[in-house]
Amino acid sequence: MATIHEILGKLTLEGNQSSSTQPRLGTVKPSTNFDAEKDAAALEAAIKTKGVDEVTIINILTSRSNEQRQDIAFAYQRRTKKDLPSALKGALSGHLETVMLGLIKTRPQYDASELKGAMKGLGTDEDTLVEIICSRTNQELQAIQAAYRELYKTELEKDIVSDTSGDFRKLMVALAKGKRQEESSVVDYEKIDQDARELYEAGVKRKGTDVGKWITIMTERSIPHLQKVFERYKSYSPYDMQESIKKEVKGDLENAFLNLVQCIQNKPLYFADRLYDSMKGKGTKDKVLIRVMVSRSEVDMLKIRSEFKKKYNKSLHYYIGQDTKGDYQRALLNLCGGDD
Repeated sequence: MATIHEILGKLTLEGNQSSSTQPRLGTVKPSTNFDAEKDAAALEAAIKTKGVDEVTIINILTSRSNEQRQDIAFAYQRRTKKDLPSALKGALSGHLETVMLGLIKTRPQYDASELKGAMKGLGTDEDTLVEIICSRTNQELQAIQAAYRELYKTELEKDIVSDTSGDFRKLMVALAKGKRQEESSVVDYEKIDQDARELYEAGVKRKGTDVGKWITIMTERSIPHLQKVFERYKSYSPYDMQESIKKEVKGDLENAFLNLVQCIQNKPLYFADRLYDSMKGKGTKDKVLIRVMVSRSEVDMLKIRSEFKKKYNKSLHYYIGQDTKGDYQRALLNLCGGDD
């Protein structure tokens, strides 16, 4: 038994190390002096009170780490014999309910449920599929696969295959496997040059595109390697990688490749653009706005905010303030974590 404890201890330590680097870039950090029982009692009172005390619910759930929110949900269930998601569904409605329910799922469960939502029923929400699958790391994708299997008793890959087609399907399946090479301290300039030349020869240089070659290179190489490949690509092609994609492929495949290249080049800027697009013009794409705010709040929201301000000259905080209202606005501004 000692060996199992040692293994579990090691896994816990490794898990803590990776999560301890995240809060520095996230806006939502673990609460100090955390007391799950106290928070569960406060949530119970807030839900039971006449008219529901939304402010207390928001303030608790947006100022605890995901791990702490899992502890609160566990304490709430033990205390009330009801599960917290059902209690929140009964007490809240609209976009605020969506945000709060998103926050009490683990991150892999949240991504898995968003992917399932994108594929169920008639038609596929390709944008959601592309955003999640293109932007998650190997470890995140493997955790999503496990959560998907547990929640829906089927494989994520199986659902992608039955819901998509053609080269778009091939790209999504290749990415969802989470088999990308990990970052290496060794820079292989010969391989960088070879991949850049092959991307050019598979696309712009020839008639018709060898999409399979593009998929292999863009889904299997490490992110730092690909960043250098895209730089090198410009010495072969009269167009940069994004312009080449627009010339070579169309529709969902074009959109997926463009999203993927953006994520590879600068992920926080990619999410800043997603947030801006969700709020620009008339009407708000609340699904996108909520998903990015919930899923990135503990990962890289500070970087996203910085890229947002740099590109759009006004802060993310300002845009959310202009575009939303009431308790929903309060929840999103808490996740945003301040003005720039």
